[in-house]
Amino acid sequence: MKRSIRRNPFKALFGATRREQYVERYVLREHAKGRAFAEILEDPYVRAWSTPQERARLLERPTVIAAIGEHAVSDLKAAVARAGA
Repeated sequence: MKRSIRRNPFKALFGATRREQYVERYVLREHAKGRAFAEILEDPYVRAWSTPQERARLLERPTVIAAIGEHAVSDLKAAVARAGA
């Protein structure tokens, strides 16, 4: 049996390409440095290595959602702490 036949046939439809994985890692790394997600999406690296559709799909990835969510929660906690002080 050929190797290509044994692979998951849905991976091409739903899986990320290596290029998309590299862009995702870059976005997560830059976001961890404190940069805004919208700003990161405008970086020349991100724009050169992804299509607008791929950039939109980043918001569907669990790791990206979690990173943005953590940042949003920490911002809200800081705002509540400032308001209470």
